[in-house]
Amino acid sequence: MNQLENPSQPLRETVDTLYRNDSRHIFATLVRLLGDFDAAEEALHDAFRAALEQWPRDGMPANPRACLVSAGRFKAIDSMRRRARFEPLPDAMAEQPAAGSDDEMDGEGIEDDRLRLIFTCCHPALSADAQVALTLREVCGLATEEIARAFLTASPTLAQRIVRAKAKIRDARIPYLVPTLADLPERLDSVLRVVYLVFNEGYSASSGESLTRHDLSGEAIRLGRLLSELLPEPEVLGLLALMLLHESRRAARSSSTGDLILLGDQDRSLWNHDFVDEGSALVEQALLSRRFGTYTVQAAIAAVHANAMKPEATDWAKIVALYGVLMRIGPSPVIELNRAVAVAMRDGPAAGLVLIDDIFARGDLADYYLAYSAQADLYRQLGRTDEARTGYEYALSQTRQAPEKRFLECRLRELDVGVGNG
Repeated sequence: MNQLENPSQPLRETVDTLYRNDSRHIFATLVRLLGDFDAAEEALHDAFRAALEQWPRDGMPANPRACLVSAGRFKAIDSMRRRARFEPLPDAMAEQPAAGSDDEMDGEGIEDDRLRLIFTCCHPALSADAQVALTLREVCGLATEEIARAFLTASPTLAQRIVRAKAKIRDARIPYLVPTLADLPERLDSVLRVVYLVFNEGYSASSGESLTRHDLSGEAIRLGRLLSELLPEPEVLGLLALMLLHESRRAARSSSTGDLILLGDQDRSLWNHDFVDEGSALVEQALLSRRFGTYTVQAAIAAVHANAMKPEATDWAKIVALYGVLMRIGPSPVIELNRAVAVAMRDGPAAGLVLIDDIFARGDLADYYLAYSAQADLYRQLGRTDEARTGYEYALSQTRQAPEKRFLECRLRELDVGVGNG
């Protein structure tokens, strides 16, 4: 678009706005109409290029989004016919009705296409890494280089992952549709898992110099909002609530130098209270449905933290009870560890330490550095310095995130000078 002759500035601004706001909507419909990700991407850009050439002469169409879909589709068909020397088009395209009707390319129809695209990108036949990469690329529109940088992956590696995922969709004839009601729970879980994986990498980066990556958590929340609009199931609302409540604390989670600040030490006036209010309301709505799952319960726990204006006002008994519910719905050693920490806050470090020791005794979480860090914290509070040092040192050897490394090094220095017990 930037290489075209300069149309009028107001029109260019209008088209730029359309591209920012609607390009992924249009792309989703073009994927359905053309049956191919790459053809749809090329058609999308051809359509916007044509708009910049034609609209200054012909005027803005009454329905620009439908016009762009129609233009993109016909340009793609013409291109394919030229390449095929007028051989018959693939069945997937030949069977499509003529584009241009408002009911198919605007309003509810085009939103249904976005939902189809999300479920296609998150199909369980694709690997988890491929689902994440494809969703960020095709649904969110992030450049391959952006995704690779966010996940500290080489761009060629990430690009090949996306290429292989598209080939899998094509070769396995993965259908571009929203699952039936019977299949929806299992398929929706896959979508929500992908969105939460993206959020977690943005909220607490697995490695690197930065504690968080706002671009990724922001994209995950945008996906969560889209899903909640298109498919307002209780667990969709619960996941959106969970992300908003965690994200509300972003500004208080690290110092001006990028160092980690624990929840109990955060300046709560820096929390985003609009996110807290919105997330809390979504939690309540999801809980009232009585059809909620693990995301909603996790969000309920986050809401207890978020609505405590002072650390000492935190209702730890309620948090322990909610972790008990979470253990019944979806038990895991990590949830058990989190419950043990909550028990320590409610009943004292010795009570929590017994529970963490039980987890390790079973052989669970043996390679999970946060479990050793949590155990070391309780040892430190009990004055068991040598055991605390061993735990912190092991956790330090396992973490790849610079702020967490600095935090653990600080804990070790405090042990050396006898600070922080109790």
